[in-house]
Amino acid sequence: MTKARKTQIVVVGGGAGGLELATRLGSHFGRDAFDILLVEKNRTHIWKPLLHEVAAGSLDANLDEVGYRSHGHAWGYRFFYGAMEGVDLASRHVLIASILDEDGREIMGRHSIRYDYLVLAVGSVSNDFGTKGVAQNCIFLDSRLQADRFRSKLLDHCLRVSRTLSRNPDAADAVVRVDIVGGGATGVELAAELYNSAAELRHYGLEVFDESRLKVTLIEAGPRILPALPEELAKAAHEELEALGVRVVTGEQVVEATPEGMITKSGELIRADLRVWAAGVKGPDFLAGLGLEATRSNQLVVKPTLQTTRDERIFAIGDCAWFVPEGEQRAVPPRAQVAHQMAAIAFYNIRAMIGGKALKDFVYRDHGSLVSLSHFSTVGSLMGNLIGGRMAIEGRLARFVYVSLYRMHLIAIHGWLKGLVLIVVARVNHIIRPRMKLH
Repeated sequence: MTKARKTQIVVVGGGAGGLELATRLGSHFGRDAFDILLVEKNRTHIWKPLLHEVAAGSLDANLDEVGYRSHGHAWGYRFFYGAMEGVDLASRHVLIASILDEDGREIMGRHSIRYDYLVLAVGSVSNDFGTKGVAQNCIFLDSRLQADRFRSKLLDHCLRVSRTLSRNPDAADAVVRVDIVGGGATGVELAAELYNSAAELRHYGLEVFDESRLKVTLIEAGPRILPALPEELAKAAHEELEALGVRVVTGEQVVEATPEGMITKSGELIRADLRVWAAGVKGPDFLAGLGLEATRSNQLVVKPTLQTTRDERIFAIGDCAWFVPEGEQRAVPPRAQVAHQMAAIAFYNIRAMIGGKALKDFVYRDHGSLVSLSHFSTVGSLMGNLIGGRMAIEGRLARFVYVSLYRMHLIAIHGWLKGLVLIVVARVNHIIRPRMKLH
């Protein structure tokens, strides 16, 4: 007797939207008649808005990461380790690149995975806009690996300065200089978090090092930082950063990155030991060659149902999707809340397609924007279009809401019981474990 072929739903990308969607699909459909596959090039998941804390060393990603294999076993989907490089639209196969080990030896050759429904949730990568020297001389914060690399380099520089000061306490040039390009949430949050980490290092063997030995410059090409926030909140964040010691440069475009620092359009060389590029995002380059409609920034154009315009069996959600709501001129922003909302609609519409029912249009509900300045402050605006305006918040309330966003993500991927347990465990770890990850 011939075994019935299972309906195969493939989700590519295990970020906030992709992992939440795979969890919902696996939990709903089970393994009997359906095969839910999550394809991801990393073995573990870390919530992307936390990467600036990983980079600064104030968050141990080993405690917060989620292993895809064990999570998939618990929630009814299969995890496939690999990186997508293309799609065969005619035969409905996802093309997976060869998998190599750290020595460059092939683990698994190039192959393909069949799909009946495909969801692309591959997120975004930093966009250097072709700026000279950026790819060679800057660090991006798109992944856990890049964040770990920055933290390692940062600790090396801090140790070098501490050693210099132990020999010559009056060494005026014994400082760690960090240039951050991009005054959006990532750049601002990283700048503040670095000062939090620098203040903590004195408790972990670098007694002569403190935040006064850290020189951070935040460079923004626009007229102000945090353009997504109301002007008064952006101004408050600007003032808070300067109070910490950050040099905030606005209205200045970086035209070249060198090993010595950033060269601006006005000709200034802003020297730095570490250079971080956080000035913009785009879709991964391979999206432009799939045969699907894409923008100049490699994002896939989707219909209100989140189906791609050229193939109704392919959905795109999160940062890699380009969707302009009716009556609006701008696409929805690349935020975690958008990925979360899109995952919910994609889940509904895939079930509707399978059941022969009408699909639902995606309606973006702007819950506002929040930016954390480490433990120093948090600023943001809440509710957005839910109440026809914005409510500005700062301080402890803003911090509580900011932390709650991550807790909501934990509950979405683990369920209420385990999610709440993990929240409690995280709080206990915050009390009993070191505040800095130094290895």
